[in-house]
Amino acid sequence: MPLAFLPDLRLNYADQGTGPAVVFSHALGLDLRMWDAVLPLLPLGLRLIRYDHRGHGGSDVPDPPYAMGAMVRDAERLLDHLGVKDCVFVGLSLGGLVAQGLAVKRLDLVRGMVLSNTAARIGIESQWRARADLVAEQGIAALADATMERWFTRTFRAEGHHLPWRARLLDCNPAGYRGACAAIGGTDFYTPTASLTLPTLVIAGSEDGSTPPDLVRETADLIAGADFQLIRRSGHLPAIDAPETFATALTSFLRRIGHV
Repeated sequence: MPLAFLPDLRLNYADQGTGPAVVFSHALGLDLRMWDAVLPLLPLGLRLIRYDHRGHGGSDVPDPPYAMGAMVRDAERLLDHLGVKDCVFVGLSLGGLVAQGLAVKRLDLVRGMVLSNTAARIGIESQWRARADLVAEQGIAALADATMERWFTRTFRAEGHHLPWRARLLDCNPAGYRGACAAIGGTDFYTPTASLTLPTLVIAGSEDGSTPPDLVRETADLIAGADFQLIRRSGHLPAIDAPETFATALTSFLRRIGHV
């Protein structure tokens, strides 16, 4: 996959198709492959862009901690590098925080957004600091099983479907994971997100142990005119455990706003 050579960072990305752009921003500890099951289910005639956050996948790993402003700026500079304007930005969990920050900063880049399993604020800073400290001391393996329990339903795990994603989490660079924990812990977008008026779809999973549906709905209520959709029997990563439902919701949103 190509690398975008930004002034101080190389970002790994994938760019396929032509037409109106849809940009995908992944969850903490994963990479752009998180969207693999969704993309083939989307309509033709779209430019589909995915990228790895700093510290993740094939992107560079600066020393932690990271600021959310830097992660938003990474997305901004990537889209400028690719000549993208007026995209629909799809962000899940950490990617949803990036989406909110980018929409506030650069409305010329984002004409609509999908916020999946995310919130204007996720947890509290001390929680994220403790998680980063645990990874520094014991590695990502120390929190892998608890993360799987928060991410996926009991049925999904009982059938072993979580195992490839556990392996991908373990492949995440610990410094990158710690850096992103700091970014999440330091972010409170309640006030800026409440100022947004662009078309927005907000998605929650009924069995999400990381960003429960009530928290996600609270963020939807901040944005004037936002649509909210609950995906039942789905956890924190519906792009993985319910890709057909996720793709259907995304396609419906794209059609409603005239992006496809």
